[in-house]
Amino acid sequence: MFAQVSEACRSSSSWICEVVYDQTESAAAAQFAQLFASIAFIVVIAWIATWLVRSRLPKLTTAVSDRREEVELTTRRENLTDKQKIDFDLRLERNRQRSTTLSHVIGSVMRGLIWLIAGFLLLDQIGLNLAPLLAGAGVLGIAIGFGAQQLIRDILAGIFIVFEDQFGVGDVVDLGDAIGTVEQVNLRVTRLRDVDGVVWYVPNGEIRRVANMSKLWSRAVLDIEVSYETDVDHAGRVLNEVAHDLWRENDTAFTIIDEPEYWGIENFGTDGVTLRLVVRTEPTEQWATARELRRRIKRRFDDEGIEIPYPQRTVHLRDGRADVTPNRTSS
Repeated sequence: MFAQVSEACRSSSSWICEVVYDQTESAAAAQFAQLFASIAFIVVIAWIATWLVRSRLPKLTTAVSDRREEVELTTRRENLTDKQKIDFDLRLERNRQRSTTLSHVIGSVMRGLIWLIAGFLLLDQIGLNLAPLLAGAGVLGIAIGFGAQQLIRDILAGIFIVFEDQFGVGDVVDLGDAIGTVEQVNLRVTRLRDVDGVVWYVPNGEIRRVANMSKLWSRAVLDIEVSYETDVDHAGRVLNEVAHDLWRENDTAFTIIDEPEYWGIENFGTDGVTLRLVVRTEPTEQWATARELRRRIKRRFDDEGIEIPYPQRTVHLRDGRADVTPNRTSS
């Protein structure tokens, strides 16, 4: 009986093979059960490994980042000025964003490797000889490499984007073809969502330049136009006061992280004079801060009697008549 079981299970008998052979006395059924059990075991192990990577890797990278930030805070923060503390906190937040991006990229690579190894193990269980298969895969890989140059370029560009920290998850970027908030960064493609809610998928190899509008800090630039009859010094003082009032409020929705600056006259326009006010904000808060400043500036201008210009035209009179050339239409 033992010899029959060994022959049926090919000298690598398992309890499943023995049980099936005892119940059916069929070598084919016992071998099929052993093969099915081996395949199921490989798939289950691969699925568990994938689940661990997907669920634990983000927590691991976050824990490592938080631990490093805690050490930096305890060793450096006490000796920093208020402005340096703000800059330091922004860099720490940037590290968190980078750890999130790295967890996405490393996780996708590890999941691909797990299922690649599982695939080779499954082929080995089926009985295929992997040596010629791997040799053929090498030749096929070279052929695919010539035909998939765009894919290789996307992957290489994605590697440099991640490790050079050009942008990360949560950043607002301009990639040329699309502008929006980065939702996911993979080795091949970057996914971002624009202000209209449209999701864009941009191949990394197609990214020629990156404008990151939210790295470490941002700046709201307001060009406010006043009429030529306005006292620009008085208007500049009003702009400066409005910005400083908002800065001193420490409103978390409009976080100004540095003293606002009034830069003076920016331009002489057709209808008025342009004054420039700039404020430094936390990342991605420059637009909300600029909208709140415009609202307050309009209300303060109304109180101060400062006139916002409107289109004006000068009419020259000749011999008591308006020098107006009538429009002529030829047919």
